[in-house]
Amino acid sequence: MKVAIDAMGGDYAPEEIVAGAVEGAREYGCEVVLVGDEAKILPLLHRCSDWQQLPISIYHTCQVIEMHEHPSAAVRKKKDASIVVATRLVKEGKCDAVVAAGSTGAAVAAALFGLGRIKGVERPTIATPIPNISGTTVLLDSGANVDSKPKHLVQSAIMGSIYAEYVLNIKSPRVGLLNIGEEETKGNEQVLLTYPLLKELTTINFIGNAEGRDVPKGTVDVVVCDGFIGNVVLKAGEGFASTILELLVDTIQKAGILVKLGAWLIMPAVRGLRKKIDPQEYGGAPLLGVNGVFIIAHGSSKAKAIKNSMRVANEFCENKVLEHIHENIVKEGYFVNE
Repeated sequence: MKVAIDAMGGDYAPEEIVAGAVEGAREYGCEVVLVGDEAKILPLLHRCSDWQQLPISIYHTCQVIEMHEHPSAAVRKKKDASIVVATRLVKEGKCDAVVAAGSTGAAVAAALFGLGRIKGVERPTIATPIPNISGTTVLLDSGANVDSKPKHLVQSAIMGSIYAEYVLNIKSPRVGLLNIGEEETKGNEQVLLTYPLLKELTTINFIGNAEGRDVPKGTVDVVVCDGFIGNVVLKAGEGFASTILELLVDTIQKAGILVKLGAWLIMPAVRGLRKKIDPQEYGGAPLLGVNGVFIIAHGSSKAKAIKNSMRVANEFCENKVLEHIHENIVKEGYFVNE
């Protein structure tokens, strides 16, 4: 696999992006094209003594899309922006996947303008894996579309189910519609209209409404909602998890010697828990529905997250997720709009 990485996107770019790309090239053996300002990227590569023995190259660009810029306008205007060029490399067949950690809006816009949609898909969706008690729950949409129509949620359900099955190896994944209650009659107009459409589908295992608590409990494998709600759920979950760990550490530090001794004994388990809920371990989230492999990493991604995003891209390619999405969207033929 050959991955185009936007080296200039993200809170810690380009230092952490370059470090993660080097780690990924070492561990996965894939080719890497670092897209961005060569004058800033090359000195960072020289910090790694073996980088010239790795399949890493630089594609120089002189523009960057900043977080405050309007995504669509910036993508149209800045043709030499790192995210735009990285996407173009995939469109032209020079790379197999894009990994980007900058503005989510710019990433979605670049993917739509540069790669286009899979035939039949009206809007792409971001599928984010969230750890639960027994494994992983896929949440989508987690930020691509803040306003979604029922048919967009239905397509998200189809694509999320495919991703869970072929990448996460969950057989017949349970799909739930995020709502304020389990009853079919509950919810706003959006979910009330979406529910019967999901019941009609023959290509997914729809089990009904899911509540927010079902996400961490693992009651469902795929949870569907619009991007506004999904992003709030995602950020709230991340904040809650990190706060619990901080409170635990603070409580131990203020406790007596016996508590500290007990904490020392369970420290390996705590480290394991920290690793399981660390978003950096999961890497980026795939943008499903565009005609190419596009992995969107968290804006605060560090080297570990970039490396793991490369793993996600590799799994996406190896399991031919694009082909499976196209096949299943066409199978539910009344959604094809082209």
